[in-house]
Amino acid sequence: MARTRTALLSVLALLAGLLSLQLSGPAPRAAAAPAAFTHPGVLVSRAQLDYARSKVQAGQQPWKAAYDNMMASSYASLSRTPQPRAVVECGSSSNPNHGCSEERQDAIAAYTDALAWYFTRDSRYAKKSIEIMDAWSSTITDHTNSNAPLQSGWSGATWPRAAEIIKYTYDGGWSGAGRFATMLRDVYLPEVINGAATKNGNWELVMTEAAIGISVFIEDRTAYDKAVSTYLDRVPAYVYLTADGDLPKPPANSSIDTEAEIIKYWQGQSTFADGLAQETCRDFGHTGWGIASIADIAETSRTQGQDLYPKIQDRLRYALGFHTAYENGTTVPSWLCDGSVKKGLDQVTEVGFNALHNRLGISMSNTQKYTEAHRPSGTDNYFNAWTTLTHADNPS
Repeated sequence: MARTRTALLSVLALLAGLLSLQLSGPAPRAAAAPAAFTHPGVLVSRAQLDYARSKVQAGQQPWKAAYDNMMASSYASLSRTPQPRAVVECGSSSNPNHGCSEERQDAIAAYTDALAWYFTRDSRYAKKSIEIMDAWSSTITDHTNSNAPLQSGWSGATWPRAAEIIKYTYDGGWSGAGRFATMLRDVYLPEVINGAATKNGNWELVMTEAAIGISVFIEDRTAYDKAVSTYLDRVPAYVYLTADGDLPKPPANSSIDTEAEIIKYWQGQSTFADGLAQETCRDFGHTGWGIASIADIAETSRTQGQDLYPKIQDRLRYALGFHTAYENGTTVPSWLCDGSVKKGLDQVTEVGFNALHNRLGISMSNTQKYTEAHRPSGTDNYFNAWTTLTHADNPS
C-alpha cells in the first residue's frame, strides 16, 4: 500500500510539473537591460559623436560633406516652426494624413538640431531642438487610425535620439525633459511595445526600435527587456538563412504557421536563399526600412552594454549583401520575385556596414560598393537620417 501511495504521489507530482510548464511556457530570456543605462545612448554614443565631430573639424571626407549636407537641409533651419497636433491621425498609405508628415519631420528636425548643437556648440541649435520637443510634448495625446502603430514607430524611433543628446550634453538645461519623457512613456510606448506580429516585418522592427530608444531615455528596464525579446524573435522571421530549413521562421505570436501561410506572408516567394527578406518581393524600400531597424537596435544595444550583433550578424550581413547586389546591377534570377524586383533600398546601409565590416572585419564587397556610392546619406523623411555623418567608418 505504501509503495502504491508513493508511486501515485510521484505521478501526481509529475503531472503537476507538466501542467505548470504548460501554463508558464518556456523560460524567459535572461534580462538584457543594463544595471545603469548609458547616455547619450540611442543609436549614437558620445564616443561616436566625438569621433565624427573631430573628422568634420579636420575637414575630412566623407564626414565633412555629410555635415554640410545636413546643415544645408531645411531640418537644420533655425527659423523652423514646429507643427504639433493633439491627435495625429494616419491611415493606410498615410491617407488620411493629419499631422503624420509634420510629426515625423519635426522629430527629424529635433534630431538634426541636436546633432548640429553637438558639432557646432552653438546653443541656438540646442534651443531649437528643445523648442520642437517641448511643442510636441505639451500637445500630443494620441495616434489614431490604422497606421497609428507604424507612425508611432517612425517618430518614436527618432525622438529619443534627439532627447538623449540634448539632455546629456547641453549644459544650458532642459526644463521640459520630464514632460517629454512622460510623452514618450504615455503616448508612444503603449503603441509600440506589444509589436505587430501579423503586419509586414518593417512595422514590428521599427516599433521595436522605438521601444528600445524610449526605454533607454525613460530608463525602463522592463520595457527594454521586452523589446529585446521581440527583436530576437522578429529578426529570424524577417531574414532567411538556409539553416532555417525549407521555410522561413514564422513571426512569433502570430497565426502564420502553415507552408501556404508563410509563402503568402513572404509575398508569394516559395524559393528561399540566404539574405532574402520577408518584404524583398514587395519592394526594396520597405525591406530597407526593416534592415535599418535591425542594425539600429543592435547599435543601441551595443552602447548599452549587451551587444546583440553576434546574435543577428549573419542575417544582417546576408540581407545587406543580397539586396545591394541587385542594387549594384546583378541580374535578377527567374526564381526570385518572378524575375523582377522593385529596387530602391535607399540610404539604410551605413550603420550595419560599419558594424560588420569595419568593427568585425567581415568582407562585404556588394554592401561596400553600394554604401560608398550613396554617400553622403541624407534622410528619408521617415526615421533614417544622417548616418554617413554619425557612423561612416566609425570605430567607436
